[in-house]
Amino acid sequence: MIDDAFLKDNEAIIKKLQQIPVLRSMEKEHLQKLLDLSEIREFRPGEQILEEGHYDHWIYYLVSGKAKIVKDHKELAIIRRTGDVFGEMGVIDGSARSASVFAVDKTVCLCTDMSQVETLYGDSKFAFRYTVFRGFAQILANRLRMTTAELIQLREEMAGQKKE
Repeated sequence: MIDDAFLKDNEAIIKKLQQIPVLRSMEKEHLQKLLDLSEIREFRPGEQILEEGHYDHWIYYLVSGKAKIVKDHKELAIIRRTGDVFGEMGVIDGSARSASVFAVDKTVCLCTDMSQVETLYGDSKFAFRYTVFRGFAQILANRLRMTTAELIQLREEMAGQKKE
């Protein structure tokens, strides 16, 4: 992993963050506060980003590259869109990481330490919390829709097999 501290003050990274759907509504000053709580990390192909079973307070926004989610040594998904978020489940419920995440190719993430949110004050604190947790709700709703569709498909396939 390569921490690239100089990117924190780089105008280009602010513009990239403004392309992330869940962060699009944040004002520039709030995005700067987000950067103050965050690190830009670059991961090499094959490098582990998150470890299943590990506890921490970090969430990850994909800036560029691809990452794969692995549980029990089985690939579950590939994350590839700018703004895709991972690591949020442990932050929401305080549980250990439910899966590992590995960089597929050169991958850059905005990594935010959610335990530092309490250090914010005034409008920044509320804007940040609202934006992040609203984003979590959208992500979880989308994942639930996909899981429901997969469940329905599997039930139909199983019902078809029983008829044969």
